Amino acid sequence: MKRIIVMGAGLAGMSAAYELRHKLGDGAEITVFGDGPRFSFTPSNPWLAVGWRQPDQITLDANEHLAKKNIRFVPRRIERIDAAAKTVATGQGDVHEYDYLLICTGPRLAFEEVAGTGPHDGFTQSVCTTPHAALAWERYQEFLKNPGPIVIGAVQGASCFGPAYEFIMILDADLRKRKLRDKVPMTFVSSEPYIGHMGLGGVGDSKGLMESEMRQRHIKWLVNAKVAGVEAGVMHVSECDDAGAEKKTHDVPFKFAMLLPAFKGVDAVAAVEGLCNPRGFVLTDKHMRSTKYPEIFAAGVCVAIPPVEATPVATGAPKTGFMIESMVTTIVENIAAELAGKPADFEGTWNAVCLADMGDTGAAFVALPQIPPRNVTWTKMGKWVHYAKIAFEKYFLYKMRNGTSEPIYEKHVLSALGIERLK
Repeated sequence: MKRIIVMGAGLAGMSAAYELRHKLGDGAEITVFGDGPRFSFTPSNPWLAVGWRQPDQITLDANEHLAKKNIRFVPRRIERIDAAAKTVATGQGDVHEYDYLLICTGPRLAFEEVAGTGPHDGFTQSVCTTPHAALAWERYQEFLKNPGPIVIGAVQGASCFGPAYEFIMILDADLRKRKLRDKVPMTFVSSEPYIGHMGLGGVGDSKGLMESEMRQRHIKWLVNAKVAGVEAGVMHVSECDDAGAEKKTHDVPFKFAMLLPAFKGVDAVAAVEGLCNPRGFVLTDKHMRSTKYPEIFAAGVCVAIPPVEATPVATGAPKTGFMIESMVTTIVENIAAELAGKPADFEGTWNAVCLADMGDTGAAFVALPQIPPRNVTWTKMGKWVHYAKIAFEKYFLYKMRNGTSEPIYEKHVLSALGIERLK
């Protein structure tokens, strides 16, 4: 019986485990390693950070639900990969052999690259993990007692911009509900060359739509910007020209701030010789297989993807839910084909689909494929997106609880938007 290890129990890892069990039946031994005992629905973190969700509403016990599908779960982080020996080891020293390894770890959050950022050693909050979002909620409650300026954004090198847009809009909506918005100047700081770039080179008229939304909500912005550093109550920002050279500096005051960091690969993955690019992201072919180790596959944020375009200040390309779903299906189909003695030549689609909640409205972005020129470029805004995001949250948690391998984006999200899948 083939031994398959899934490294990571997030959206990609849990989905991969369920799809493998569905595709392979009982013909494989599947083990999932997670950094702790619970699965978290990461897209709900901005809601958690303003108290619109509680942690138990967006997390679940991974072992309880994986066990129903005869999938073993180990609540320990893998600390070492020996790709030559085809083994992994945890920090407790236990060693596990594999025939296939699926790397679905997500990223390491590189707060150290900008001094003063991060929720523990710095002065800014984060919504990248559920514990970070829970801590942000604690600090937001303190902020509400004596409100003042808020700064939200993404630093140079960041590749995930959607949660920053979501969070500043959700904060705006929450503060208006509390009748405190008039006491809170808000500034959005981003390495993007313009509002609505999203690391995608823009999607349709995302620039005009998002700028209009910012103006309507009285949110100022600094783009093409680098965060030079953060101190208690002040963010030092360098605004750059089209060549990336500094043209103006800003000391932006704040009483509450959240900055999305740049990402790197997790240490255990980055340490494997020849597996990753210099940032520690896994180098894969179009079948999601490592370019050096044929027994290793990767899906999700840990995969190396080039930027959509060169920008004056460094930005990366986001990995959205639809893309991650496609990566997972690609891996499962190719492992199944290989085990059946068939060519492992399945290719997924690198498309971008994003439902961004804005508290009392929302924006939907569709880019098929992610890298231009595109077959479909589609952007819409409206309250329906807010409700669609809530429905998606509930459905995905249902999927995790019940072990379904159903491709949510493929079967439901695109069809709900009236868009057919395009390769």
